[in-house]
Amino acid sequence: MEVLLKTDPKPAITQPSEWYTASLNYLADTEKLINAAQSLDKLTASVRKAARTLTDADGATFVLRDGDQCYYLDEDAITPLWKGQRFPMCACISGWVMVHGKPAVIEDIYKDPRVPIDAYKVTFVKSLAMVPIGKGKPIGAIGNYWATQRKPGDEEVTVLQVLADMTAAALQDHLYVELQQKVAV
Repeated sequence: MEVLLKTDPKPAITQPSEWYTASLNYLADTEKLINAAQSLDKLTASVRKAARTLTDADGATFVLRDGDQCYYLDEDAITPLWKGQRFPMCACISGWVMVHGKPAVIEDIYKDPRVPIDAYKVTFVKSLAMVPIGKGKPIGAIGNYWATQRKPGDEEVTVLQVLADMTAAALQDHLYVELQQKVAV
């Protein structure tokens, strides 16, 4: 007697959305720019432009960990936000992202206790997504902001995280080159 085992069919593999495919192509081009960047300014300019473009954000920021501070190194936004400023890690969402090493997606900044409302209420920001730069102990964060309430989808957050991971690798290369130059002197 033959026993037939009933197995669940494999789930159908769906095609990636056109947006996702276009985003991956854009990321590949951005990676070339990031790797070719001869300065930190050029690297951050490429990253913030890509972050904003990929998610159709109204603003993007590049934040670095500076001891127990978050240093808002660069931004590309419809109006100025926090470029050049430092905030305690415990008092901002970028600090939360770096401490926890995971993304934060906030559809309504006024309903999330991690957001320092006093710092945001004078801005256009209504929603945000922030991803860590680096694994383990992140060295920074990339943040995107929207002027309307919006919840970025999983694909958008994934694309931002890939951008952040590429950025971490490029930053390590830049730091290594800078160290080599200092040692050579």
